[in-house]
Amino acid sequence: MAQEHSKACCTIPPVVAKDYKEKGTWTTIAGLKTYVTGPSDAKRAILWIFDIFGYFPQTIQGADILASSKDSPYLVIMPDFFEGSPAKLEWYPPVTEEQKKLFGAFIKGTADLGRTQTRIPNVVKEADEKYPTVEKWGVVGYCWGGKQVALSSQSDSLFVAGAQSSPAFVDPEDAAKITIPMLLLPSKDEDVELVKKYDENLKVKKLIKTYDQVHGFMSARADFEEPSAKAAYEDGYTTLLNFFNEHLS
Repeated sequence: MAQEHSKACCTIPPVVAKDYKEKGTWTTIAGLKTYVTGPSDAKRAILWIFDIFGYFPQTIQGADILASSKDSPYLVIMPDFFEGSPAKLEWYPPVTEEQKKLFGAFIKGTADLGRTQTRIPNVVKEADEKYPTVEKWGVVGYCWGGKQVALSSQSDSLFVAGAQSSPAFVDPEDAAKITIPMLLLPSKDEDVELVKKYDENLKVKKLIKTYDQVHGFMSARADFEEPSAKAAYEDGYTTLLNFFNEHLS
């Protein structure tokens, strides 16, 4: 693992492998059920866009990690853009015709990219009203959420810094339009050439760090029973925390 992003290793809470108990609360923001964690009077906030599987313990624990780090706790907002109807684990990867049909319908319907893009400004606006101390916003997305980050990080972005883990729909043309510092944490399952071209097209401050783990290793598919997967999860969140500490200060 690279050494330049290791200084937060002693400040992130230890990862809980089983029976994780969430630290945040639930509210409604912009009409969406929303998980909120971290100090309500924070000056820095992060919009958390989960992967296609929605609220999983591994994902919520990741949000709590950033919200409860010793030195730089963030207010983290995680809206349910799928409104209670996320994709099912058994659909992925879509191999059978039935899986492909269900997964395709989900992506084109509930997870439509444009539909979510129109909702993000409303979520941030209402969150600003609810938490008036917030001065700066970052955004992090997983899988499908990574694409939302790419689209939300272009001209006139509401965000100061962005991050993507196991990004889906990787498009080098998106990278050329990004205007804020960007962190990319691909898994071994992402297209290597596309990630390389994406990196080359980024003209902003950036960090790209690839992990030899399955797609979703920092969210719903994180496997804490496997030591190397648990270590990658911890390192990923250490890297994410340090990136936001540097670019969202």
